[in-house]
Amino acid sequence: MIIDTHTHLDNVKFEKDIEEVIKKAKEKGVEKFIIPAASPKDLPKAIKLAEKYDEIYFAVGIHPIDIVYFDYHYLTDHINHPKCVAVGEIGLDYHHNKDTKDYQIELFQEQLDIAMEYNKPVIIHIREASKDSLEILEKYVDKLKGVLHCYNADEELLKLKNSFYYGIGGVITFKNAKKLINVFPKIPKERVVLETDSPYLTPHPYRGKRNESSYIKYVRDKISELWGVSPDEVEKITTENARELFKI
Repeated sequence: MIIDTHTHLDNVKFEKDIEEVIKKAKEKGVEKFIIPAASPKDLPKAIKLAEKYDEIYFAVGIHPIDIVYFDYHYLTDHINHPKCVAVGEIGLDYHHNKDTKDYQIELFQEQLDIAMEYNKPVIIHIREASKDSLEILEKYVDKLKGVLHCYNADEELLKLKNSFYYGIGGVITFKNAKKLINVFPKIPKERVVLETDSPYLTPHPYRGKRNESSYIKYVRDKISELWGVSPDEVEKITTENARELFKI
């Protein structure tokens, strides 16, 4: 049993064959899916999927590249939905737009406060912003739990391991992922969760094609190799971790 803790099943790339995508993933052992509805334009589709399929859940939040859409009520109107398991994905992204840095920080903290108020874990996006992200998140270590989505292998972020989990996806299978491969053993096993970020970051050997939750087995197998345990043991550990974090 596997939980894909980060998959964009609401993406337009899945519109034509969503049922087949879900079926294939389930055949490969994926038990549950979490959609981080990172933009208001995607949220209705995420909710619709979560209401249609028992195994699908969603998160509500504003991605740092979509902060222009921020609305406090956008979060609070949906956060108590029975299938909403987290706030996210939220965070900082200086790769796409450094000009909004101050506003990103402001809204990141506001959304963290909302998650704390509603007792929800958070799904964190960090891109070229580790220092500021760490400075902010250290203030919440004893107050919030969450996952660092697509963990970027910055060792400084391991300071958060007492409260945060680390999302590992297709990148760990890439031939040029030496930094992540080297840092990965330093992550406690009880802090690792599996994710795909599909349709993005497709693992080897399908890199360059649309990613799907069914490909999460390649992530599992690489972790099995790195940990020196069976694929079944990887599934057991990471699924227990995801259940503990998201209460599903």
